[in-house]
Amino acid sequence: MITTQAIPLLVGITILVASLISLRLGLSVAIIEILLGVVAGNLGIIQTQDWMLFIASFGGILLTFLAGSEIDTDLMRDKFKESFLIGFFSFLAPFIGCSLYTYYIAGWNLSAALIAGVALSTTSLAVVYSVLVETNLSQTNIGKTLMASTFITDMGTAIALSVLFIKPTLYTAIFIIVSIIVIILAAKFSHIVFDNPRLKDKVVEPEIKYILVLLLVFMYFASSGNGQAVLPAFLLGLLMSKHFTETSCTKVVRNRLRTVSYAVITPVFFIIGGLNVSIPLILSAIGLFAILFAIKIITKFIGVYFLAERYIPHGSIYTTLLMSTGLKFGTIASVFGLTSGYINPVQYSILIGVVVASAVIPTFIAQKWFMPKHSEDIVDIKNGIRGGKNQS
Repeated sequence: MITTQAIPLLVGITILVASLISLRLGLSVAIIEILLGVVAGNLGIIQTQDWMLFIASFGGILLTFLAGSEIDTDLMRDKFKESFLIGFFSFLAPFIGCSLYTYYIAGWNLSAALIAGVALSTTSLAVVYSVLVETNLSQTNIGKTLMASTFITDMGTAIALSVLFIKPTLYTAIFIIVSIIVIILAAKFSHIVFDNPRLKDKVVEPEIKYILVLLLVFMYFASSGNGQAVLPAFLLGLLMSKHFTETSCTKVVRNRLRTVSYAVITPVFFIIGGLNVSIPLILSAIGLFAILFAIKIITKFIGVYFLAERYIPHGSIYTTLLMSTGLKFGTIASVFGLTSGYINPVQYSILIGVVVASAVIPTFIAQKWFMPKHSEDIVDIKNGIRGGKNQS
């Protein structure tokens, strides 16, 4: 019998094994961590504990912040139309398709069908960002447009879930107000921390701790106000992105934060995603699982591919496949539906299974056969020149 004290050791071993398998196969470590989570959960090797849930939640928020900090705001401004259209239809097409199928064909009630539409309309910014960083595409036009589009999709998902189901309270307003104040103050005054010679290159890493505290503030007020901390975390990263590109010192801070994140925090996030999948419950309704997975992928292609072909011709299939991924928001919507009584355990397991499958299968295909290799998409951040460099 697995004891409670053994769980941290098993999680640590899983994280290490996932890294080694990832290096061996040349696949994103996020995929391997999710799959090992599925295996460990269904074999009863690892049981979810409260500390894991907290780290996983924080990991998703940290990844979102890092994704925002990687985006070139000038490029995002120039490519706003493209990012908005790809992101919006990436949300709308699967939301409509999955909701209609589960309501009219599968026979789910309206609330359950809407939960399915929300859960399966998402794109995982955490998965997209992890893959782009590991493949050195986060600093390309394709990578930056992808992350901006993913944020638009997730914003659509969050708004839909809030409008359809969540009843705002006074604490919701407090969360929004606090988030706005923190973002404005941090964007304006963070240079005091990053440019302070007394704080630079210290072993205690005060700059990293400063960022972590800001993210914890979002988490605290989000939990009180039925909000999602990932949205302000992304905006914070986006508005602080210039701090991380102005000097070599601040770039080092971001790289160290990324190292801390990838070493322990974000692996727990992906492992928890796998632990949520119940293979027996999915097998009990395997037909519906396969149909919903197919609908999610097909509607994502309908919503994304033709726009990507127009705006990102050298990476249209790659973009579409990564926009088909889902994890954090899909899980949030499914958990909310189950705990609120809108869906039953079988429906929950089907949705979680589809969400996790969409994080793994499209990512695997994208990495294996559709990696962009066009030098004109490379952004030379150091020299501020787009194009003309070969990807290393």
